[in-house]
Amino acid sequence: MYRMAMEKLYEWKDSKHRKPLIIEGARQVGKTWLMEEFGRKAYEDTMYINFDANSRMAELFASDLNTDRLIMGMELYAGRKIDPDKTLLIFDEVQEVPRALSSLKYFYENTPQYHIVCAGSLLGIALHGGTSFPVGKVDFLNLYPLSFKEFLMATVGERFAELLGSRDYSMVTFFKQTYIDALKQYYYVGGMPEAVQSFAEDKDFHEVREIQKRILAAYEQDFSKHAPIEIVPKIRMIWNSIPSQLAKENKKFIYGLVREGARAKEYEAAIMWLCDCGLVHKVSRVNAGGMPLKAYEDLRAFKLFMVDVGLLGCMTGLSQRILLDGNDLFVEFKGALTEQYVCQQLKTIEDLGVYYYTNDRGSCEVDFIVDTGERIVPLEVKAEVNLKAKSLKTYREKYSPEISVRTSMADYKREDGLVNLPVYAVGEMLVCCHS
Repeated sequence: MYRMAMEKLYEWKDSKHRKPLIIEGARQVGKTWLMEEFGRKAYEDTMYINFDANSRMAELFASDLNTDRLIMGMELYAGRKIDPDKTLLIFDEVQEVPRALSSLKYFYENTPQYHIVCAGSLLGIALHGGTSFPVGKVDFLNLYPLSFKEFLMATVGERFAELLGSRDYSMVTFFKQTYIDALKQYYYVGGMPEAVQSFAEDKDFHEVREIQKRILAAYEQDFSKHAPIEIVPKIRMIWNSIPSQLAKENKKFIYGLVREGARAKEYEAAIMWLCDCGLVHKVSRVNAGGMPLKAYEDLRAFKLFMVDVGLLGCMTGLSQRILLDGNDLFVEFKGALTEQYVCQQLKTIEDLGVYYYTNDRGSCEVDFIVDTGERIVPLEVKAEVNLKAKSLKTYREKYSPEISVRTSMADYKREDGLVNLPVYAVGEMLVCCHS
């Protein structure tokens, strides 16, 4: 299975300014596999240390954080030498020993020659929970479920993924049924590596659903095992409300759907915990189209999306029969799966600020609005071929963006700064904005 993050790891390895690298991401998105595969491909030797329930490592890091002493301790633990030029050091579940996270500062300052990659399924919580290590002494890489492009590589072949990135939309349109069929499968299978691998090998939708149920059960266990006990019930309520939140015409998060009379401040900590775990994407509202978008963020209004479209389908009991019903899948639950899918693809694009727009009267709503760092691009999501987008027209008249994007089941078309991008090509949004 090919992960595009592998290219980022090679860039990190070759960087003159390399720092210890922390890979963040939800449980089961493939962090451990990625680190070990990178070690196998790019280094002569890999030393893998799992800090979960590892009392010897906890003891090693408990006293002073002298890096020469730590290296010697790890060599004794593994029974072999660590060559800084040839060995990749992997610290997995590193949040279980917070002082190991703190040590990264000293590895960077005192022994930068060592190549260290770290990950942990609940690392975001440890980092935001005040674990002591200074920002600026580590590099970060976010890992998400497989994007649609990576799914294409795993299922129908690299050539189709490459074609999407080539901007040859006449050729893309010629093969559009291949892309639409693969997209239907992606809506059901999603991008969790275990589910994708199983589907690529056996094409068994039933087995995919069983894997998704196991992943969801593991997430539920994490709630009670790792979250502060007083917010566990609230985390469950927020998590279980997401499908019904997204099935509304207006996908803005409503606390009253969680529990009648619920107030924001009761649930803020629970939402933050889910965000820190990487299990949900919080997309905030902006009320203007200026740069940077963050300056116009309204923290009280937001949408919550799940980490993966396949898991959302599993939670809603989506039947595999719908895969046979024309393009009904794309409009199911008022287009909730399509909006979830689009959010998921946008999140895999590096350094992209993702928001949604409504004006103060609420009469105009644009599904997503993104800040590329160079320009603001509104993005309207249409689950069908219907291209009427009144809100996008209103937004364009008010803010005159250089480029606007409407994504739908229709073919690629570009005129007067408006790009119609097929839903299956939405991951190429930045490419089409610059072309």
